[in-house]
Amino acid sequence: MSRGGMQGFQKDRLSQALAARRLSQVQLASMVGVSPATVSKWRGGSQAPEREALDRLAGVVNVTPEWFTRPTVAKVSLPLFRSNASAHVAAREMLEARMEWAQDLGFALMEFVDYPELNLPTRVYTDPEQITVEDIEQAAAECRELWRLGRSVIQDLALAAEGAGVIVIREETGIAQIEGLSAWSEVLGRPLILLSADKDNGYRSRFDLAHELGHLVLHRHVKRPTERDRHKMLEQQAHRFAGALLLPAETFSAEVRLPLALDDLLLLKRRWGVSAAAIIMRLHALELVDEDEKLSLFKRRSARWGAKAEPGDGERKPEQPRLLRRTIDLLVDENVMPLEAIPRHVGLASSDVEMLAGLPDGYFQGRTNLVQFAKLKTVTPSSAGVRPDHGNQVVPFKTPQKY
Repeated sequence: MSRGGMQGFQKDRLSQALAARRLSQVQLASMVGVSPATVSKWRGGSQAPEREALDRLAGVVNVTPEWFTRPTVAKVSLPLFRSNASAHVAAREMLEARMEWAQDLGFALMEFVDYPELNLPTRVYTDPEQITVEDIEQAAAECRELWRLGRSVIQDLALAAEGAGVIVIREETGIAQIEGLSAWSEVLGRPLILLSADKDNGYRSRFDLAHELGHLVLHRHVKRPTERDRHKMLEQQAHRFAGALLLPAETFSAEVRLPLALDDLLLLKRRWGVSAAAIIMRLHALELVDEDEKLSLFKRRSARWGAKAEPGDGERKPEQPRLLRRTIDLLVDENVMPLEAIPRHVGLASSDVEMLAGLPDGYFQGRTNLVQFAKLKTVTPSSAGVRPDHGNQVVPFKTPQKY
């Protein structure tokens, strides 16, 4: 039980803010003008900040003071990071906090809109050893079928994923070595994927998205491993899923002419939107090249282009998420909420909402019109006032909170 201070202060919000801003308790204490012991008491719940201290605290971490009184919703599921090393603990905690803020944003907007219905293949594996390569290929093929993508090149995977009800966030994190993470949200009834925008490489970003979709489909019910070998198995399975989703076996194989020159790999890269390195791995997975041939291709690739970059990496811009961005625009267009009220409704700074929703800098000071993506909540005429019909746009919605 906290003694003194603001009523309703949520200590979990403080921990969340510390992680999101990558601040230590000592750093925060210095910035707020209190002792580290005081911050520790706030975080432990034995004491709450007084009003003036709360205002300073909110100013330092760039949220509204009222945000600290909002109870946190159920946490997202534990993300699976690419590296199983214990390094970068603060970086991981920051990304998990950003994911929770994305959930808060999605939850706040869900009060007014209906997101696309979740449409992912369902798998109930509890152990990665249950999953065969045939299972992975089948799951990727089913994903394409559910999304009506056919068997050719996927033009925009981010658009397809969001159309299937997945919330995708792409923002600069300052942690380029962690390309992405994903988690399931109980309160949203759907998963979220956070992709790093620190590397402006559309080929890599697209594969990262497909990789995270693999985790969501295959590993939803698999306990997060602590053993290195078991973790590696999950990563390999997500990689196999990504390759199968982006490079479907029959169609892709029909376009491959062996033996392959490096220039052939570049042609396949541009056509399919997948890096030459990922194409080599897919060729090996489909047994079109053996282990020696795979290693030879990688050696030739490194000798000619280097280990990390490839020709044409900058030609394909990363696919941009649209769902949250267009949802916010819809709320403003339909006069549900004034533009400047949206960050206040969420409780976060305008800059954080802009980053999480993929909005341009300064969006809340002035914006450009975007096309509709989500649909406003629908209600029966008897339960709420129905707004006039505007063609085929779904505009009846439950009475929003006024601002």
